[in-house]
Amino acid sequence: MNNIKESAITSRPKTGVFVILAGFVGLLFSLALSVSVGAADLTLKTVWEAIFSYNPSREADQIIMGIRLPREVGAALTGAAFATAGAIMQGITRNPLAEPGLLGLNAGASFGLACLLAFFTNTTYIMAILFSFLGASLGAILLFGLASLKKGGFSPLRIVLAGASISALLIALSEGVAIMFKLSQDLAFWMAGGVSGTSWSQLQVMAPIVGIGLLTAIFFSRSLTILSFGDEMAKGLGQRTTLIKVILILVVLVLAGAAVSVAGPIMFVGLMTPHIVRALVGTDYRWIIPGSALAGGILLVLADTTARMINPPFETPVGAVISIIGVPFFLYLIRKRGRLTQ
Repeated sequence: MNNIKESAITSRPKTGVFVILAGFVGLLFSLALSVSVGAADLTLKTVWEAIFSYNPSREADQIIMGIRLPREVGAALTGAAFATAGAIMQGITRNPLAEPGLLGLNAGASFGLACLLAFFTNTTYIMAILFSFLGASLGAILLFGLASLKKGGFSPLRIVLAGASISALLIALSEGVAIMFKLSQDLAFWMAGGVSGTSWSQLQVMAPIVGIGLLTAIFFSRSLTILSFGDEMAKGLGQRTTLIKVILILVVLVLAGAAVSVAGPIMFVGLMTPHIVRALVGTDYRWIIPGSALAGGILLVLADTTARMINPPFETPVGAVISIIGVPFFLYLIRKRGRLTQ
């Protein structure tokens, strides 16, 4: 890192440490808050007792440990996965608008799950993650295939437009499969986005996958920082750019697939959080990656809490809550970076 010009990288280690510590505290606080509020309000003391001295005979303990805690842990893992995937994509493509939902990966994962539900009667959560991964891979292949047709690749905005077209195509295919195999109601509820129904058995599979993905992203964060300033600089510093890109793209596909398999194709988490964290810690991905993971977890936990509180005991789609702030943020980025339209 010392070989790179200081003007190229803005790194704020003290701020980075503070953001990560504050993120841990904020995530724990948001989890405690989310578990305690809902159709049945519970005190933080009750939550503490349920976690550390669980008694199945108490109704509050059953609500906390059986329903709310796995749901919110799932929301935290999903938010971390989406945010990290978005940060990696923005670094690799040098595209400030890159995000799994906007570039067709989430729609691809949805199409994979629709095919799984249509063609396999007995499914497991591991199969859901596998088909989500394959579907996300299809979305990525289509996106980069379109980009390769134009000499020099697409501009950032054109990549987003291509991603929107691919998303529309894959969502239409998903709906077609759902109609043909009479899955419309189940698929529509899942595609709205949400973590209701998340179980400990799902988390036992998801948590290690997301954890490995996050650790791999952190391990390659230094290389990602160099890549974010262009292939020529990276090659000049001895980076194996093709190998690193392949590994990081696989990490993105795994994280996006795991997140979509639990929460559906929620958009904008991977777009907003890296930008917010980057504004605080600078352009060094050694701070952006862990900071984005924590911020994404907090964002989705609070969004799920808000969704449950809007009209209890009915569920409001989490994807709609995120979009309320995600769409204006997306429009702000386009306006701020108007040169991308050229």
